[in-house]
Amino acid sequence: MRIATWNVNSITARLPRLLAWLESSGTDVLCLQEAKVAEEQFPSEQLRELGYESAVHATGRWNGVAVLSRVGIEDVVKGVPGDPGFDGSVEPRAISATCGPLRVWSVYVPNGREVDHPHYAYKLQWFEALKAAVAGDAAGSRPFAVMGDYNVAPTDDDVFDPAFFEGSTHVTPAERAALASLRETGLSDVVPRPLKYDHPFTYWDYRQLSFPKNRGMRIDLVYANAPFAKAVSDAYVDREERKGKGASDHAPVVVDLDV
Repeated sequence: MRIATWNVNSITARLPRLLAWLESSGTDVLCLQEAKVAEEQFPSEQLRELGYESAVHATGRWNGVAVLSRVGIEDVVKGVPGDPGFDGSVEPRAISATCGPLRVWSVYVPNGREVDHPHYAYKLQWFEALKAAVAGDAAGSRPFAVMGDYNVAPTDDDVFDPAFFEGSTHVTPAERAALASLRETGLSDVVPRPLKYDHPFTYWDYRQLSFPKNRGMRIDLVYANAPFAKAVSDAYVDREERKGKGASDHAPVVVDLDV
């Protein structure tokens, strides 16, 4: 079974590439982030023609998450209980579903913006709500994973130059502590292998030739419980999908499971 997570940075802009990738990659379950469409505008029909059902949580602004599956979708839950919200509203940043033998979450963790910005405090509060929401499944016997754009690089090895990010979000001790606390529920980091270079970066800024220079970060993560992690036979970053005109600034993270 093949599952993946991908921040597509607008499903409308990326739809031709998404459809082609699904056809060629053999993916059974895909967690999407940054759909940037309203639910009624989500391309469910085009995806259905490829054999995928869609579960979507989106409002048409800068967020939006989804789970696509060709092995069934059941027990869909939108959002995170106890979501603290930001600036008076709760954003569509999480959706969970049962797909065949698996339970998965697709998450788009708040960016944080700047360390002294209210969005940073919101990010840390959101992590606490996520931890509480997933604890039961994380400790369970069914294969389970929380997949998506975490907007945190777990270690200094997960950024191209730690000094470049000093004082910025995505690498602060508090954010990394939030990741560690989430893992304490019974989750482990499924680290993919890179298809090129030494580090499996998943995101490269559009500016300053970041992708050709491999000035990247590993912020798209697969956090899995023990039954899921035990079933992993391979994991890799599909760096090829970051190439070319019209690419997202993130690459898919693909995981193969023997389930």
